[in-house]
Amino acid sequence: MPLLRQPVRIRWWIFSFLFGFATLAYLQRTSFTVIAPQMMPDLGLSHQQFGWLKTMFATAYALSQIPSAALGQWFGARKTYVIVGILGIAAMLISSAAPLIAGGLALYCLLLLSQMLLGASQGPVFPMFAGVVQQWFPEKRWALANGMQSAGMDLGGLIAAPLLVFLMQSSGWKGALLWLAVPAIVLTAWWGWYGRNTPEEHPSVRPEEIAELEGTDRTPAPPLTASRLFAIATNRDVLVLALSYLSMNFAFYILSDWSFIYLVEVRHLQGVESGLAGATPWLGAALGAAAGGAVSDRLATRIGPRWGDRLVPMVTLPLAGIVLLTTTHFSTPYAAVAGLTIAFALVEFNEGAYWAATMRVARADTGAATGVLNTGGNFGGILVGPVLGYLSGIGAWNGAFALGTFFCLVAAALWLLVDTDRRVIARF
Repeated sequence: MPLLRQPVRIRWWIFSFLFGFATLAYLQRTSFTVIAPQMMPDLGLSHQQFGWLKTMFATAYALSQIPSAALGQWFGARKTYVIVGILGIAAMLISSAAPLIAGGLALYCLLLLSQMLLGASQGPVFPMFAGVVQQWFPEKRWALANGMQSAGMDLGGLIAAPLLVFLMQSSGWKGALLWLAVPAIVLTAWWGWYGRNTPEEHPSVRPEEIAELEGTDRTPAPPLTASRLFAIATNRDVLVLALSYLSMNFAFYILSDWSFIYLVEVRHLQGVESGLAGATPWLGAALGAAAGGAVSDRLATRIGPRWGDRLVPMVTLPLAGIVLLTTTHFSTPYAAVAGLTIAFALVEFNEGAYWAATMRVARADTGAATGVLNTGGNFGGILVGPVLGYLSGIGAWNGAFALGTFFCLVAAALWLLVDTDRRVIARF
């Protein structure tokens, strides 16, 4: 019997690079959360000031979604991800060097600038990925691919805590940030050499791989016009999905940006123990995202996309809210870690459904529509920054987590208004 199996499809190598960009994006953005317990006293920053730093990131990230998706459709994924990598590297260098070149208000402004640049650099990462999936993957694998991509971002959050804690012990928080530029340089250069926008452009793609895409709507979208962008941005289903994603992401940002600080300051975990504990919720998130994408695809195939996409969030988001609400009442630190892990897994179980549903509605304009989706989603992050900065500063963690529960329930209810059988009607 031959030992060599069928070669791996090039689509999965392309996916691997974009998985890497998602991992790197969340490693970069989560780094500030992990270094916060050391950075804040070192620079004299309050919880509220740290909250505004996170809000600056979320604002730049949210506002860059639609413009970067439009530019991404113009430039293509290959050039766009190179730009993403270069800007992310610059943001890490500014964050690391800021305390060496300024102090006081000027230093804080530089930190705000670095977070703004980092947020803007990551704007195209996920909308562009949805566009790549539409070109490279059969429709029956859309939720799986998006769920696995979300698992990549969660992997970045997973490794951030233990990696940054280790690097801070040897290099301090400034040196730790500097080290994050190294993998970004390697990934960006490698993608620039290997990546392509479509299967037809890649010299290693075989005819049978392209044949597997038969039946999938791969109509390429021309550069966005103002009328088409308006039609996409005002489409009922896209807007409801964006509002629901905003609500879900309120809980997501509580878990991603504030759970590590909660475990250190309230549950009193320190050193390597804090790094491992901070990584555990992200492990749950990664597993949840990958599994949720597979489940959503299976349901959409068996009972149709309309209810197949709805069922996962309508079940798992209320459960996530219940677990989040009870976490602060757990008596031991490890029980609290378990609660945060389960809540994060249940929240991330829904990523594939949100992105696949938006792709079904938008089709050729997937990049722009998912840009609208992620704009809405990240307004959740904009809200979380000052709210959690204030509530955590006064020790009101019960109220903070209760807000997360409320928004999980709202996110689930809004899915009743989504119908993925409708399509965006946009003029070309």
